[in-house]
Amino acid sequence: MAVSDAQVATLRAQLAGRVDEHLHLLGQIESAPDRQAYSALVVASFCEAVERRFGQDSDASEVVDFVADVRATSEAATRKIDPRTAERLIKAVYTDEDVSDVGADQKKDLYVLLLPALIGDEQFSGAELDEFLGHSRHLADQWLS
Repeated sequence: MAVSDAQVATLRAQLAGRVDEHLHLLGQIESAPDRQAYSALVVASFCEAVERRFGQDSDASEVVDFVADVRATSEAATRKIDPRTAERLIKAVYTDEDVSDVGADQKKDLYVLLLPALIGDEQFSGAELDEFLGHSRHLADQWLS
């Protein structure tokens, strides 16, 4: 199984802020293997974005500040994002932080909420977003093989 062009287009629409298109394309991802591949793409993109934003040399306060900023964007974000869990998921990308106690649905929700904020900070051009998604797709395909 591999990530499809349609799955990349779905995530691209979300990250480019095209909500209606994203929701339409997301509704077309119906089969379990397709959902698994899309989820792998989202997680790979999250990991790629965290590495770009934080990496090995970041200190904990940078992660705490980032999560606080994301939570402060709206009342809904404040309700939906548990700060400690979000910080742990970010740190798990580049440390040995154990997040095995975090449920799959909670991880998925946080990846989806945090990824656009991570990408938004990058202010990618269309070509840069395509390059980013290409790297993420390659990583996801490796995980799926």
